[in-house]
Amino acid sequence: MAYRHAAGYQRLDSCSLVACADIVPENAKAFAEHHGLDAVYEDHEVMLEAVEPDIVSICVPPAIHADLVVDSASAPSVDAVHCEKPMATAWEDCRRMVEVCDREGVQLTIDHQRRLAEPVLRAKEMLDDGEIGELERLEWSEVNLFDAGSHLFDLCDLFVDGARAEWALAAIDCSHENRWFGALNETRSIAQWRYADGTLGVASTAEDGVTSVDAYLRVVGEDGVIEIQTDDGTALRVRTGGKWRTVDTDENVYGPSPGLARAALSKITGALPGVTWPAESPTHYEKAIEHLVDALSTDTEPVFSGRRALRGTELVFASWESARRRGRVHLPLDVEGNPLEEMYEAEQLGGMVDWPDDE
Repeated sequence: MAYRHAAGYQRLDSCSLVACADIVPENAKAFAEHHGLDAVYEDHEVMLEAVEPDIVSICVPPAIHADLVVDSASAPSVDAVHCEKPMATAWEDCRRMVEVCDREGVQLTIDHQRRLAEPVLRAKEMLDDGEIGELERLEWSEVNLFDAGSHLFDLCDLFVDGARAEWALAAIDCSHENRWFGALNETRSIAQWRYADGTLGVASTAEDGVTSVDAYLRVVGEDGVIEIQTDDGTALRVRTGGKWRTVDTDENVYGPSPGLARAALSKITGALPGVTWPAESPTHYEKAIEHLVDALSTDTEPVFSGRRALRGTELVFASWESARRRGRVHLPLDVEGNPLEEMYEAEQLGGMVDWPDDE
């Protein structure tokens, strides 16, 4: 992820990379060599004091996001911190990140770059224009609620314009230790929640991708449906009057799609002398970096600010807490740690049940 963030800064005339830090010296040196950096550190606090950066990107496992965000925000020179998702592995750490950055006057962003994806922007525009009537329900599918699902909870926050979530109700399965970048995820779940504006949310997750929701994100209105998928060509479609139509977006939620004509010509002709191909479209990660830099220079709230990310992240922890309580959880969430980790450590999740054969 550090390499993806770096590419975003390097394409901007207003930014330059000045240093990197990694507790694994070989990783830091490889990154520095790739990007032509002279300042390489093993200790991030030493780096912050010596280099006095304006912006810091946090690209480490989620369990240590909070401490690095807090340390960076507390450094006198730092104006902005851009942190990878998911926010943190404990709910109190997620809140602490936002609270400290607010106190220090530091812009905090969480890399929910899919808010900038063209299918998402077009879908929101169609909803706001009334193409499917009043919003009634949001449905989505992913491999888990936390690491991958944090993007979807965040996109739901976008479609409800930040409406407050009132409650969450979920059931989960954790048939084995399913860790992504060190953080535990459930192996299957079904979750439901409601926003203060009346919109219902439904999520279905499964490690194998086979879920009860057959869309990446489905936006259901009183007069129609918008679906966002992950494939090129069908990344966005809308149904009104009983008929589906595909909306051309030239990219999916993961990134820009290569132009078909350019790809075909490249295969046929290869590199032609004197021919300059158009520049590749920026990735969503690069768009995110540009957006946070622009927001910092104009003193406006980024679309994926820490405050906004906190709302979606709360629903992850609330879903796990609902599974622990075996009932509906009302928000704001009144826990501090990580309900899934705590259930796992207490051996309350168990494994798959082997039913005996019939006699």
